[in-house]
Amino acid sequence: MCYEMKKFDLNIEEVLEDWEVYHALREIISNALDEQILSKTKDMEITKDGDRIKIRDFGRGLKYEHLTQKENQEKLNNPELVIGKFGVGLKDGLATLNRHKRDVKIKTKHGDITLEKTEKHGFDDIVTLHAIISDKASEPDFVGTEFSINPCSLEELSKAKSLFLIFSGEKTLDKTKFGEILQKKSEISNIYISGVKVAEEENFLFSYNITSMTSAMRKSLNRERTNVGRTAYTDRIKSILLASKDPVVAKHLVSDLEKFEQGTQHDELKDWDAISVHACKILNSENVVFVTPSTLHQQNDLIDQAKRDGYELIVIPETINEKIQSITDFQGNSIRDLSQYRDEFNESFEFDFVSIKELTDSEREVFSHKNEILKLIGGKPKQVNEIKISETMRLDSSGFNAVGLWQPAENRIIIKRSQLSNLNLFAGTLLHETAHATSGASDVSREFELELTRFLGKTATKSGGLERS
Repeated sequence: MCYEMKKFDLNIEEVLEDWEVYHALREIISNALDEQILSKTKDMEITKDGDRIKIRDFGRGLKYEHLTQKENQEKLNNPELVIGKFGVGLKDGLATLNRHKRDVKIKTKHGDITLEKTEKHGFDDIVTLHAIISDKASEPDFVGTEFSINPCSLEELSKAKSLFLIFSGEKTLDKTKFGEILQKKSEISNIYISGVKVAEEENFLFSYNITSMTSAMRKSLNRERTNVGRTAYTDRIKSILLASKDPVVAKHLVSDLEKFEQGTQHDELKDWDAISVHACKILNSENVVFVTPSTLHQQNDLIDQAKRDGYELIVIPETINEKIQSITDFQGNSIRDLSQYRDEFNESFEFDFVSIKELTDSEREVFSHKNEILKLIGGKPKQVNEIKISETMRLDSSGFNAVGLWQPAENRIIIKRSQLSNLNLFAGTLLHETAHATSGASDVSREFELELTRFLGKTATKSGGLERS
């Protein structure tokens, strides 16, 4: 059967000399994937028949009009697609295959297409690449578009497929309106735009698939679509991370943040403080306490108590710690550093009171001297209604387990049971808390120090027999 063949000048003025066969295959695969999305048809297929590779989608079929260099509004309106220009990348791919002397056949229900270098219409001295289009299809009922390339090696196909997220095997950790955070499969991170790889990063924590492009990115992607500079996609990656509220992502970020002392953080944490703070806000809903290197070694009692309560300690730099002091997490809670943990602990704390009959004989003997001790300062103050013993105590302002406590709301002094081990400990704690009761002041205040000094004077006078009648 004989068909009329029409010559369609591809008008490629500048050949991309650095493109290899796999770049051309990338363009064909990309168009097939785009058509799969647009036409909502079944998955594209890639098959090998001897030295020939066939790439087929099951969409509406390529027409020669698609080989013109113009924007495709359907693609521009679909955020899942990469470029929005149907013919540009495909024409570059066809020119690349021709330059590498590969035989190309395109089959659709609209007609068969091959490539040939021939004279430009009206200019016999100028030879350009043309698409040779039959006026009738060899298979009128053919579904979709099939590109047949011969020869084509498995290595070339593998390199082309490595440029697509769909073939990478990288797991999606979280999806945001700006793109996806991916768990990378090697030391190198991949940067994808709508599923097509455009760059690699040696020191990123994750791989990324950007699905919402900026104008700068769109400009960078024109024609070449390889080796896109970091400045083109930095803002979008920041947006992706800041839009994520996934605890798994946050845990990865904060774990990496702990490497700041060794200087081995990945670039997301090394360069962008906002990402570190954001990760802390997400992770704050978990059982974690954020500490700095200095507090980690200075407040051992408080840290040990946090560990006993099942909290995980997350070490962060001082700079990040300063930034989280005045913010809340996504549930409106304060970020949990050691002081916040202490406050939460004390708010939920319940005393384990011990009755007099539960004390040992030696403990009862020590406790029986409470009135004699208070006589040294003039007797039990009117502010103090009762003195109780507890097995457990709240944490003090320094994070230590307190040994005594004055509760003004209940008008009572509470003393930890361990202080009954000898009379000196009990007497000192009792007088200390009584000074809080009578002064109404807190530790390390001038008022409290003056009251304690007054008690010391009275005690010395009484015990030394210096008091005048």
